[in-house]
Amino acid sequence: MISLPIVSGASRSLIRPNSFSLLRTTATNVTPLFTGKASDDFVKRIPGLLCPSLHFQRRFDKIIAKEVPSTIVYEDDKVLAFRDINPQAPVHVVVIPKIRDGLTQLGKAEARHTVILGHLLHAAKLVAEKEGIVDGFRVVINNGPTACQSVYHLHLHILGGRQMKWPPG
Repeated sequence: MISLPIVSGASRSLIRPNSFSLLRTTATNVTPLFTGKASDDFVKRIPGLLCPSLHFQRRFDKIIAKEVPSTIVYEDDKVLAFRDINPQAPVHVVVIPKIRDGLTQLGKAEARHTVILGHLLHAAKLVAEKEGIVDGFRVVINNGPTACQSVYHLHLHILGGRQMKWPPG
């Protein structure tokens, strides 16, 4: 079983791989509404329910549109890099494509995505240079629920500023 963060603070929901939980959150608790198997599209079509990945997917869109504050580290016409709000290393930057184009996770990449995938990696190198960690950094892409992907807008985590350990997970 894996644990996915729920938006309402420290609450967590335990789910099985390839399943999901729909939760109603209030200021004081998290109430399970439904747990089952379905596609991401099914979950996204249910109005009025809080789905963590949908919440953060919209949050990424709002960061791109500069509707919510973020600490931008790098930006060009194709990608945006900003500091993670829950850093796992002294340097923790998230790099996202500005246009999702169906690229919700690496496992769904198609040949048409090769240019943006290469651009994301090049942007990761530029971020590492800018942050002074180019001699030692890690690029992480979580793919799917068993890898703890919680945002279904492809993104790279750039981690550095400390000694990394192996194995990573």
